Amino acid sequence: MLQPRILPPSPPTDARQSETALMVARGVRRMLRSLGFASVPELALNSGRRADIVALKDDGTVWIVEIKSSIADFRADHKWPEYRTHCDRLYFAVPQTMDIDILPADAGLMIADAYGAEIMREAPEHRLPPATRRALLLGFARVAADRLHVLGDPGATRGAG
Repeated sequence: MLQPRILPPSPPTDARQSETALMVARGVRRMLRSLGFASVPELALNSGRRADIVALKDDGTVWIVEIKSSIADFRADHKWPEYRTHCDRLYFAVPQTMDIDILPADAGLMIADAYGAEIMREAPEHRLPPATRRALLLGFARVAADRLHVLGDPGATRGAG
């Protein structure tokens, strides 16, 4: 007898993020997907920092997108310059309602809502050293696989991500 197909649960919502940040992340990830990137939110980096979104293209290109939901959010964060050593390009993503004049000109800029995003300013490229790229790619793959496993088997012991 055929068993009904059971769909895996939706990924849990990250309670640390505001509704605005979650909306921006959704739109950014949709745009990244349309550009051929796979992305993982909240990825721990080897430095101990946690990137809002890490995006990977099939040629190995790595972008980090730092989400800022407000000017106060940007002013409270002093760690974002460290992300440059973990990606080929660093972007800020903000909601349409945020004043962008405060954001640094030496990073890329995306404007997003819940349905998509647009790159308003390209980020300068600074290619990763091969060893750093390899470590990042392995971490990305491991976390993505572990998260996918937990979605398909909610009772599974959580791994690296």
